[in-house]
Amino acid sequence: MVTRTQLSALGLFDAKVPRYTSYPTAPHFSPEVGPEHFSQWIAEVPPGGEISLYVHVPFCRRLCWFCACRTQGTQSDAPVRAYLRTLLAELRLLKAHLPAGVHLSRLHWGGGTPTLLAPDMMEELAQAIFEVAPLGPAGEFSVEIDPNEIDAARLDALVAMGLTRASIGVQDFDPAVQETIGRLQSFEVTRAACDMLRARGVASLNADILYGLPHQTTARITDSVQKLLSLGPDRVALYGYAHVPWMARRQALIPEAALPSPEARLDLFEAARRLFLWDGYDEIGIDHFAVRHDGLAEARRMSRLRRNFQGYTDDTSEVLIGVGASSISRFPQGYAQNAPSTGKHTGALRQARFSTVRGHVFSDEDRLRGRMIEALMCDFRIDAAEMAARFGLDAVGFARRVAPLRQRFGALVQVSETEVFAPVEARPLTRIMARTLDAYDLSRAGHSSAV
Repeated sequence: MVTRTQLSALGLFDAKVPRYTSYPTAPHFSPEVGPEHFSQWIAEVPPGGEISLYVHVPFCRRLCWFCACRTQGTQSDAPVRAYLRTLLAELRLLKAHLPAGVHLSRLHWGGGTPTLLAPDMMEELAQAIFEVAPLGPAGEFSVEIDPNEIDAARLDALVAMGLTRASIGVQDFDPAVQETIGRLQSFEVTRAACDMLRARGVASLNADILYGLPHQTTARITDSVQKLLSLGPDRVALYGYAHVPWMARRQALIPEAALPSPEARLDLFEAARRLFLWDGYDEIGIDHFAVRHDGLAEARRMSRLRRNFQGYTDDTSEVLIGVGASSISRFPQGYAQNAPSTGKHTGALRQARFSTVRGHVFSDEDRLRGRMIEALMCDFRIDAAEMAARFGLDAVGFARRVAPLRQRFGALVQVSETEVFAPVEARPLTRIMARTLDAYDLSRAGHSSAV
């Protein structure tokens, strides 16, 4: 059994590390990748192949103080409709570059608040997307839904367009916590949104809940998780709140004195984790939970779990194209990110060009280390045979790259000639283990707490 003292000695309560939804992580993206790379990489998608598509809607009726996403507030539909015109132009340009016969394995609308789109805007956007690429036979169409910003007409439009999965942000149901993070959302409003979804045949429901919020206690997070469980979500992401006011200025409105200590954050996580496990959810990676019949749980059992910018996924596509301001795309060749500001993004598309402002071209070492980190984050195991088969990594090369794990973590992590394996008691340290495999300089990147 690993003690708190051991975890502390290994840096769990002090370390600031990436979440490793990409490798290399976004702070290492470079302006050397531009629109010409993006255009070329799109053209190199195999004809008849599959892609995933993420659409970013950066608008919100209110700006939650805890959120670090690139968003902007609006009280009218005018800027949203103008932004929709930009998205439609971007989709037309994408269609012109994309080879024939491509279909979607996943379509996800995120934000921001995509459900502030009016029904006619939702229909126009979905139709434009499906003109670029239709959903494949096993494709999923998911949308992030704000229970405070949804009604029957908008749900009807989404369902008519093929919605298969809804993702609802909960964060915490306690009124005192909600007031401190600038997001008031009652349990009753959330339950009503879930009821409306299920009444329309949307059976798959994701939910996000946060630990490490101001004024959060084990009693409060226990109450919130129990309320969430009563809604019966298929998947839950139990994310740690990342307090990074130097990146998200609105977080300065949250009193740092009200934030739990790193040790208390671990207690909050463990309290929530136990409830999900007791209720029969499978544990997925470091911070997700899913019912046994869900695709994530099946992917974990079959060692097909993947990691992307939304967290854990069962998506099989090697190409994820991000549409909208600040969106990031991933290709086998590398990453490409759109201009973060809506103005610059729109300006590029008015000139009939993509707005790519930075990214990264993968080296062979990036691909190797990226897969090692993904395997550790998803399966808590790095298999030497897989690395040899996929990347030609010999025994000496494997031993050299995993040696820092043995040196830092000792017997806590099982390191042999054939594999690396992190047992259950070592898994709170997973992101720190992943950092040990990271070849980039992380000293200047302002990452979030390891716990």
